[in-house]
Amino acid sequence: MPPFRLSAGILLYRRRRDELQVLLVHPGGPFWAARDKGAWQIPKGNVELGEEPPEAARREFREEVGSDPPGALEPLGRIRQSGGKWVEAFAVAGDLDPAGLVSTWCDMEWPPRSGRTISIPEVDRAEWFNLAAARIKMLASQQPLLDRLQKLASA
Repeated sequence: MPPFRLSAGILLYRRRRDELQVLLVHPGGPFWAARDKGAWQIPKGNVELGEEPPEAARREFREEVGSDPPGALEPLGRIRQSGGKWVEAFAVAGDLDPAGLVSTWCDMEWPPRSGRTISIPEVDRAEWFNLAAARIKMLASQQPLLDRLQKLASA
């Protein structure tokens, strides 16, 4: 049985003209370059050994977006992605300019099984979406987070 895989991430949200908007990021690299619908996601990443999910979510946000999340974490619970990895998500009310995105870089083998390594940004862009647009752009397995955020924001 494979080890339990857990990621943690943050769904940043704001209100504009009485409309809820969320900040989503687009993964960097050649695999995702031509993908748009169903590719965007929350800034997230692996929870390291000895790390708690809230700490990991804040660290991953900082690594992928380039700034600290601007507010208090509100739990959204866990979802299971199509690949089997669990994601513990948190909502944060706040604002930031996506033009200021500064993502960390990582190495990957490309093309697959070529033995060649390239460096890519973890995230190549970020953008604000209303919930209807986010449902189209977002990974299907992360879309339940939008429903949870909507409940949280209306409470």
